[in-house]
Amino acid sequence: MDLLLLLKAAIMGVVEGLTEFLPISSTGHLILAGSLLGFDDAKAKVFDIAIQTGAIFAVILVYWQRIRTTIVELPTQRRAQKFALNVLIGFIPAVILGLLFGKFVKSHLFTPVVVASTFIIGGFIILWAERRSAVTTRVETVDDMTPLDALKVGLVQCLALVPGTSRSGATIIGGMLLGLSRKAATDFSFFLAIPTLIGAGVYSLYKERALLSLHDLPLFLTGLVFAFLSAWLCVRWLLRYISTNSFVPFAYYRIVFGIIVLLTSWTGVVQWAD
Repeated sequence: MDLLLLLKAAIMGVVEGLTEFLPISSTGHLILAGSLLGFDDAKAKVFDIAIQTGAIFAVILVYWQRIRTTIVELPTQRRAQKFALNVLIGFIPAVILGLLFGKFVKSHLFTPVVVASTFIIGGFIILWAERRSAVTTRVETVDDMTPLDALKVGLVQCLALVPGTSRSGATIIGGMLLGLSRKAATDFSFFLAIPTLIGAGVYSLYKERALLSLHDLPLFLTGLVFAFLSAWLCVRWLLRYISTNSFVPFAYYRIVFGIIVLLTSWTGVVQWAD
C-alpha cells in the first residue's frame, strides 16, 4: 500500500472525526479535503462514507453506559422501550429519503460550490436560531421526548442529504427550534447518528463492493482508526462546551469558510474538483 495514500486516509479520518458531530458538516469538509488532496475518485467516495462508522464507535464508547442500560432494560422497562422507539422513529425518514434521492444528490450536489453555499446558509440559520428568544424549552432530556418530537427531528435530519448542511447541525439546531433543550437536542443527535451512519456505511460498502478488494483494507482501517480517535476527543469536548456556550462561533466559521471557498473557486486560486 502506498504510504502517501495511507497518509491521505489518515488526514481524511481526522477531518471526519473532528467535523462529524460539530454543526459544520463532515461531508462538506470531506469533499473539500478530498478535492485538495486529489482523493476524490469513486472509491474515495465510498471511503468517505465508510469511515463515518469509526466516528460512530466514539459515540458508542462515550454513551456506552446509556446504550448498555437500554439494551438490558428493553424487554421490561417502559423508559428503555420509549427511548429505543424514538431513535427508530427518528431514523426512518433518513432511510426512506436517502434511498429515494441519494443517487440524485451524489450525482448533482456533491460539488464544492454547493458545499460552500450551504455552509453560508447554514451559518446564518444557526445565528438566527441562537438569537430567537421566543422558543420555549419544553423537553429537558431525551427521556422527555415524544414520538412526534423524534419524528420531527428525524425529518429535519433529512436536510443533511444536501452536502454542507451538517447532519449534527440540522438535528441539534432543528431540535432546539422544536423546543428541545441544547443538551437534549445534542444527545438525541448523537444517538440518532448511531443507526444513521452505521446504516449508511454498511449500505455504501455493499452497494459499491465491486470497487473494493482486500488490497483496500489498510486504507479503510487507517481512516476508521483516525476517525475514531479524533471523534472521541471531539465528542467529549463538545459535551463540555455546550453546557456553557452557544453554537454562534460555529456559525461564523461556516460563513467565513464558505465565502473563502466560493472566492477561491470563482477566482481560480484553487481548482476545486467536484
